[in-house]
Amino acid sequence: MKNPARGGGRWIEVAPERLVTWVDSFAAGHQGVRATVSPGGAQFTAGDGAVAECQVPFPPLPATAGGAVGGEPGAAARLLAGHAAAGRTVGVLLVRLGGYAAGVFTGSPPRLAASKVGSRLVHGRSAAGGQSQQRFARRREKQAAEALAAAAGTAAAVLGPYRDRLQAVVLGGDRRAVDGLRGDPRLSPYFALATDRFLTVPDPRLAVLRDSPRLFRAIRIRLTEPPPP
Repeated sequence: MKNPARGGGRWIEVAPERLVTWVDSFAAGHQGVRATVSPGGAQFTAGDGAVAECQVPFPPLPATAGGAVGGEPGAAARLLAGHAAAGRTVGVLLVRLGGYAAGVFTGSPPRLAASKVGSRLVHGRSAAGGQSQQRFARRREKQAAEALAAAAGTAAAVLGPYRDRLQAVVLGGDRRAVDGLRGDPRLSPYFALATDRFLTVPDPRLAVLRDSPRLFRAIRIRLTEPPPP
């Protein structure tokens, strides 16, 4: 099974523009589908036991969302799609050891309003032993610290002018590298705005940064099919 989910089912990701069609297809394939809306998204439950649990980006949904839907799948899908596609000012910080990218997206569809990418040399681990390995480890540690400092400086410079307008910050790359920036006081306001969704992406080049809205706007769906008869 592709992208299995812990506890059963599988994960899929659907763009906001495709969600209504996806839910219509799910409802057509399963009878008696009803929607239940929560602050974090919606659950579509069919009479045959199939379940699609949708996690909306940038929660929560409006407090009145559940009453507006009334269990109708199409209405719930339109609600989630509209929320996911809404215009926002979103900061993005992607960091891997030796590479980093920071950007700010505005509007709908998201437009890259500011960005900067960079890289610093960080040598891989050495298999040598003794004093040589110790010297190499110290040099690598220094390179890693310099790379993270450069990433932090870039993030502060790119996100700073939008500090009062940012509605969310999306983090990605390598978790250990990103965690290495959490102690920098310049970035505290942006970590406070960080979403739960972490983007696992390759080396943070400009093309990867430009593609990040496709990931952070997607609705994540845990799809559980009914057991075989």
